Amino acid sequence: MTDLTDLPDLAVRTHGGTVMAASDEFFADKENLIKPEPPTFQPHTFTPKGQQYDGWETRRRFGRGEGNDWVVIRLGAPGIVRAIDVDTAFFLGNYPQACRIEATGAEGYPAVDDLTDWFELVPTSPLAGGTHNVFTVDCPVRVTHLRLHILPDGGVARLRVHGEVVPDPRLLTRVPFDLVATLNGGRVTDCSDSFFSPPSNMLQPGESRFMADGWETARRRDDGHDWAVVALACPATALIAELSTTHYRGNFPDRVSLSGSSGGSEWFPLLPQTRLQADTTHRFRLDGDRPITHVRIDSHPDGGIGRFRLYGTPTEQAVHGLVERWLNALPESQAVAVLAAAGLAPVPRPVADVTDLVKPLLA
Repeated sequence: MTDLTDLPDLAVRTHGGTVMAASDEFFADKENLIKPEPPTFQPHTFTPKGQQYDGWETRRRFGRGEGNDWVVIRLGAPGIVRAIDVDTAFFLGNYPQACRIEATGAEGYPAVDDLTDWFELVPTSPLAGGTHNVFTVDCPVRVTHLRLHILPDGGVARLRVHGEVVPDPRLLTRVPFDLVATLNGGRVTDCSDSFFSPPSNMLQPGESRFMADGWETARRRDDGHDWAVVALACPATALIAELSTTHYRGNFPDRVSLSGSSGGSEWFPLLPQTRLQADTTHRFRLDGDRPITHVRIDSHPDGGIGRFRLYGTPTEQAVHGLVERWLNALPESQAVAVLAAAGLAPVPRPVADVTDLVKPLLA
């Protein structure tokens, strides 16, 4: 998975993203920007405001005044942005001439007017109509909010913000920790098949909404079976597995098994082959007591799994690693605020040894 657009979408609605505010949304609603499904278009579908578009579209500003339109998005999964896709699908005579994208990192849930310290992720760049406009981002800072400027006005169908999730370790201690959840940093690294839908769907938050919202493989006609490998958010001991076949009634796996690995190459059993039921959420206690970095789901022989959860306990070294990555990736102003809230003085970054910081930060 080398394509940056294969990385999780940090802003998508299904990951908890929300569109907080926009300068204007006269022709089409700002919330459409982060819908998970691809945009669609039906010609000759007119509302009192004109042709209906599946995206965000502002009224005409050019030649009528100064400035440009903008929209602010709170990421559902804060992290390090690697690529941004400004998708102008179906916007042909009404797409923006250019865009500029800013980001910031903030504590808690501030209002739009309280967001400060914006910095640039994508400089002013031309856009093409009716296509994906993908911009590579080279910025190692963890961000929580994005601001998309369109110059001067127009319509954007979808905004995809691909990157690496950097979870807040303060929210992962002393609570059940889903080691494979996308929002916590879990990710699929390989699979045997994803004909109908990708295995990354299994790691999404919430219950599977419909059949294509899970992982479903093609029908097998050989003596093999399907599988997917998931890298955990951090090294940990897995204790409970939850596998949901919600909406899969005539196409669920007959059996599943789970294996663990420390490194992703040599595997040992976590759960033996176990029969599943249709449209059911199954929970299994695991026997393994060895820390793992990867888990492999074996689906015998094929079929669909809606959601996969793996609850467990991070190793002490892993907790230190989570804190180190998170603290070093924070914007400077947020890092100062985080340390001050824990009763700590500012420290030079990057911090190589967080041993003395872990306990007060996670208290």
